[in-house]
Amino acid sequence: MSLIHLIAPSGYCINQQAAARGIRRLEENGHQVVNQQAVTRRFQRFAGTDSERLAEINHLVTLPPETDIVLAVRGGYGASRLLENIDFSRLGAALRARPQIICGHSDFTAIQLGLLAQCGAITFSGPMLAGNFGAEEMDENTWHHFWKALREPEFTVRWESDAPAVHASGTLWGGNLAMLVSLIGTPWLPLIEGGILVVEDINEHPFRVERMLLQLYHAGILARQKVIVLGSFNGATTTDYDAGYTFDEMRKNLQQRLKVPILSGLPFGHEPQTVTLPVGALAQLQHDGKTAYLTVSGHPVLRERR
Repeated sequence: MSLIHLIAPSGYCINQQAAARGIRRLEENGHQVVNQQAVTRRFQRFAGTDSERLAEINHLVTLPPETDIVLAVRGGYGASRLLENIDFSRLGAALRARPQIICGHSDFTAIQLGLLAQCGAITFSGPMLAGNFGAEEMDENTWHHFWKALREPEFTVRWESDAPAVHASGTLWGGNLAMLVSLIGTPWLPLIEGGILVVEDINEHPFRVERMLLQLYHAGILARQKVIVLGSFNGATTTDYDAGYTFDEMRKNLQQRLKVPILSGLPFGHEPQTVTLPVGALAQLQHDGKTAYLTVSGHPVLRERR
């Protein structure tokens, strides 16, 4: 079983009960969970002061070799405040010497993309302690796919998507859309050519999603990709004022501007059921117009216990 080291680089974990449930669930399945003090640490709205949270990230290079997984407690906000002082050079050297499983999503996307941009490190966009492992009922698909992605050097994700057929291969990257957009013009946004860009978000009305995607479009980032994949965009509802302007209409409008195909429907993001994707890995996408198959490889995997 795995040794899991918790980190909390973003917001304070307001749902302490969920975090405790997540730790208990992991331990009941035979895993050891360390650095649990990160869960209760707090300064204002953050999971500790900037210096405390920064030290936790920079000290990843000193973790004992038996550490298997580095798992974010939750998202929120706070990772952006750390970027300029993260020692990406040392982290990159340590991860090249001993690849590590680092997993999280939401606000943590900023650090994940920074690691990819600065040192080519592949991390996993997937479940976090409180929101996923600490859910009242753990989604079986989320649990199963998390361990599959971390254990198998090659795996395939399948989902239904009504879009033109496409076959493409490239670097798989992305994560939370708002965090990705916030990195435009900074050293922490990877310069990916011919990639497969997967994005997701929560509590964003379709017009806000469109505005962020248009920013990527106007910056030339979308046109440089081979495929755009839209994950989960839940938590926002349209009103009478929208008069038929839905998420699907927004997607169609964006597709008219782009030559790059846009697929939707991937169960990925702020949902109980989400797949786990390695950010920076190699990917092949095959879509026949109805069903999409995303095959991923080249990512770090859990080491065999002896």
